Amino acid sequence: MSSLKILIAAPRGFCAGVDRAIQIVELALEKYGSPVYVRHEIVHNKYVVESLRSKGAIFIEELDEITDEDRPVIFSAHGVPKSVPEAAQRRNLFYLDATCPLVSKVHKEAMIHSKREREILLIGHAGHPEVIGTMGQLPEGQVSLIETVEDARTFAPKSNRQLAWISQTTLSVDDTKEIIEVLKARFPEIASPHKDDICYATTNRQEAVKHIAPQCDAMLVVGAPNSSNSKRLREVAERVGCKKAFLIQRASELVWSDFEGVKTLGITAGASAPEILVEEVVEAFRDKFAVEIETVQTAIEDISFNLPQVLRGIKAQATT
Repeated sequence: MSSLKILIAAPRGFCAGVDRAIQIVELALEKYGSPVYVRHEIVHNKYVVESLRSKGAIFIEELDEITDEDRPVIFSAHGVPKSVPEAAQRRNLFYLDATCPLVSKVHKEAMIHSKREREILLIGHAGHPEVIGTMGQLPEGQVSLIETVEDARTFAPKSNRQLAWISQTTLSVDDTKEIIEVLKARFPEIASPHKDDICYATTNRQEAVKHIAPQCDAMLVVGAPNSSNSKRLREVAERVGCKKAFLIQRASELVWSDFEGVKTLGITAGASAPEILVEEVVEAFRDKFAVEIETVQTAIEDISFNLPQVLRGIKAQATT
């Protein structure tokens, strides 16, 4: 049996916002019973979604799919446009907002810039739920999307008002830095966030990959193909010199021929991937290799976010 050294990145996996969102669904099911509606995947992970579905969550994309208006509906961690809670209120739906507080911070920034009559540029990826939610905080046309450095180079302001930039929370730190440098060079007076919009978890996970990927013959990111932060981790691994970098959801997706000749393997997980899936992948390698494992810690995370008030008593009961 060939030997294989596995470097496991830390931190990895669930962040505070994801953990909070999943708890909201679980505690809502405990308090209100099933079913509970969840608009969009609560977080981008099939395993998590299926687990919650098995407990009584019904996942929908739009509120008009709700057939029982007496049941709670939960908004996903990615955030929603203002039109969604407004529509829920018109139908007298009881809703719980699981938007990550760090995404809510970006929403507030957008509204402050709007009140100060600034033209807003959002750095992000078109079609991502977080971007849709952030742009939806303001009337259509008030936020311009910047996806690439080229977009930053060619952007033409619509007015002579001051500009301001904000960003999606799950972007590549390095890619975003390049875009910001171009914007600041072209528009020196552009207003910036007081604190970086890319969240601590995204930054920490990318830094961990930057640390271990150059030492590895291959890098595995456990995460979903529609997870922005997971896709960025794979890209970061490639960028720092790891020639084989893969994004997989489960151990069943491993293609063993990809690991022929690999002596050192790096493993991390996106912020919406549970640790059980990392363990599953490690066990799959144990079955085929003589494995030596080393955890490489590059940051300590001790952040947590408050639950909605209506669920805090349930949380206290569940932990006693």
